[in-house]
Amino acid sequence: MARMRVLIVEDEPYLAEAVRDGLRLEAIAADIAGDGDTALEMLSVNAYDIAVLDRDIPGPSGDEIAEHIVASGSGMPILMLTAADRLDDKASGFGLGADDYLTKPFELRELVLRLRALDRRRAHNRPPVREIAGLRLDPFRREVYRDGRYVALTRKQFAVLEVLVAAEGGVVSAEELLERAWDENADPFTNAVRITVSALRKRLGEPWIIATVPGVGYRINPGTGRAGGDRG
Repeated sequence: MARMRVLIVEDEPYLAEAVRDGLRLEAIAADIAGDGDTALEMLSVNAYDIAVLDRDIPGPSGDEIAEHIVASGSGMPILMLTAADRLDDKASGFGLGADDYLTKPFELRELVLRLRALDRRRAHNRPPVREIAGLRLDPFRREVYRDGRYVALTRKQFAVLEVLVAAEGGVVSAEELLERAWDENADPFTNAVRITVSALRKRLGEPWIIATVPGVGYRINPGTGRAGGDRG
């Protein structure tokens, strides 16, 4: 079973470090963000299984971080921490997309039990790992391997690759990629798709696995597992 990785967003350093050290003893990896800006940055570069958010933090609040996580579509569970044991606080937190709540002070054991429950619940909804032409894409852990080698991708590159892999070798138009990997405000005349596909192709390395179908779009070249394919 893969090790759980948690982001703790908490501006009280002693509490955050005590929680992190306690979770490590339970084989749960934890990173700490002491403010909202750091939290957003860490969420953009690392894949976490669960976010533990204090609502009252410097910079973007815990509520804003929760909204960001929900809007990203990652499905990452959120556990809110609050000092106020008031029903209206909990109601507003759940309204923002929180999956669970813990009021301070709390026992570390209770936090561990709640984190494990959230992880189990999420495990039931894990999308399947997809494999094609030597590529292995895990949508749940947001990880990509090519011929067993880990490939680090940006969020946008991962989103584009996920759409192409789901097509199983079928051609996906630039318009469809724009629609599915960008938000609804994306400019349909932008060359963002071409630039992202080009960068993605380079990250995945040779032989090129993403073929360009001139005037139509892009596809995964199923024959690139061992031999070379279209350079596009």
